[in-house]
Amino acid sequence: MRPELIGLIGLIVLLILLALKMWVGAAMLVVSIVGIIILKGMGVAETVAGNSAFSNLNSYTFTVIPMFTLMGMVIAESTMGQDLYACAYAFVGRFRGGLASATVVACGVLGAITGSTHIATMVMAKVAVPEMKKNNYDETFALGSVAAGAPLAILIPPSIGFIIFGILTENSIGKLFMSGFGVGIVQIVLYIILIWFLCLINPKRGPKGPKVAFKKMMKTLLKVIPILLLMALVLGGIYGGFFTTTEAGAIGAFGSIVIAFAFRQLTVKKLTKALKDTAVMCGMVFFLVASTYIFVSFMSLSRVPMFLANFIAGLTVPNWVIAAALIILYFILGMFLPDVPMIVLTVPVLYTALIRRGFDPIWLGAFVVKLMAVGGISPPVGMTVFTLAGTIQKPAGQIFKGVLPFLAVDVVILILMIVFPQIATFIPSLMG
Repeated sequence: MRPELIGLIGLIVLLILLALKMWVGAAMLVVSIVGIIILKGMGVAETVAGNSAFSNLNSYTFTVIPMFTLMGMVIAESTMGQDLYACAYAFVGRFRGGLASATVVACGVLGAITGSTHIATMVMAKVAVPEMKKNNYDETFALGSVAAGAPLAILIPPSIGFIIFGILTENSIGKLFMSGFGVGIVQIVLYIILIWFLCLINPKRGPKGPKVAFKKMMKTLLKVIPILLLMALVLGGIYGGFFTTTEAGAIGAFGSIVIAFAFRQLTVKKLTKALKDTAVMCGMVFFLVASTYIFVSFMSLSRVPMFLANFIAGLTVPNWVIAAALIILYFILGMFLPDVPMIVLTVPVLYTALIRRGFDPIWLGAFVVKLMAVGGISPPVGMTVFTLAGTIQKPAGQIFKGVLPFLAVDVVILILMIVFPQIATFIPSLMG
């Protein structure tokens, strides 16, 4: 049997296992080991399983993951997320649809601190949904704005999605971060315009909130200045080349701990919990990445990536058609896969082929991570929507209904990224 056919059968079996709810890392490991045994025998399989994961994970680059993860977990244990929302609410809550806009802005800033969609969803579910309910917002609209805003956390740096993409493809994580920053800003602006338009059509969706006194506005702003300065230090340091991405993560983690303790938002017990949660999360991510490297070895032996590269490179269609096919692929994968597994499953198979087509690797990283964000809220099984539904005990169908207008804007953003790739590449192009 041809190696390419064995590789394609392996991919089909992997998708079947994922559809049966087998954990992604375990499914990739099983398929890879069995596939290598069929292709090269037990000896090679044992060698790959024993050496590939360790030799690849034994790298300084991977220390960036626990650093930014710890930063996010500390924020989750503190009240910084609530403070960010309170600040955004104080400034824009008095406008029609202002609380929904505040939710989107807070999600973006929270994403710049934690890099976690899950944390952003949990925090906004606790602080934004009750506030909008108290101000008589349409419930479906309120839930939709929270679910749509939360995935900004994997676009606005630091982002675990960009970190994994950068590690797997050996691209600059700092430049990938900056590409996401450009796309994230565009998304925030377009979401706020959408919210304003929807509330203009139907004012009952998002009535005006009470006007906040200037003194209280300044008080809420003062509370978030330290964390905003920390965010500026982390991103500015990466952009300016003053320190590496890993060093930025260490500064961010240490800074978040200092700020949380200084403002009495963190106790030893909470810090211990944040450390334990970081260890668990990193263990899951590292096992997933280790399985990915073994999967990459299987794919290389089967020559599937080279087959796809030759096939896609030989297609006589414009690159925008290929990009449109990627949109469809990730919409489908987002129905049953979380964001990081989507990257580790697809990038090793598709990256070489897409680069040979002439796609810019930094733009491609931003495009893929944006597609991950869209997949998380696309029906019928968007993971972000179900996280929100489980947190606040509301029907997922109602949240999907509220998300639909935002999904339409997401499609517009993806089209804009294809037509104007500078949205993702301009800021990274200014870096050394």
